[in-house]
Amino acid sequence: MRQLFGSDADVYSALLKRISPEFEKINVEFPFGRIYAREKILDARTREMLTIAALTVQGYSLPQLAIHTKAALQCGVSKKEILEIIIQMIAYAGFPAATNALFTVDNAFKQFDEHKSKVKKVKNSRGL
Repeated sequence: MRQLFGSDADVYSALLKRISPEFEKINVEFPFGRIYAREKILDARTREMLTIAALTVQGYSLPQLAIHTKAALQCGVSKKEILEIIIQMIAYAGFPAATNALFTVDNAFKQFDEHKSKVKKVKNSRGL
């Protein structure tokens, strides 16, 4: 989970654990310990692309879409690919869900870029 979400994984887990430690355990162990660990067939990059499509079609999982958008970028999925996934989902989700997804990923792109910029500045200040 940390490989995909970075420090957001700890923040997400802490929020869930504060409310329900049992829910947090199930929410982390099942998808990330069981499903995402099955990389023999699908790699993390492909799984994140599929997750973006599914969350777009759901239409109501926008916070999760933002998290998985950043994870997809971390896995090497390009912004153009993510936008194309959302365009493809118009046919299955409809325009309102796809439009909300578009706004959500745009914000996630900005957050991802800001985070990368901060990390780069820290590395440069340390001479790395």
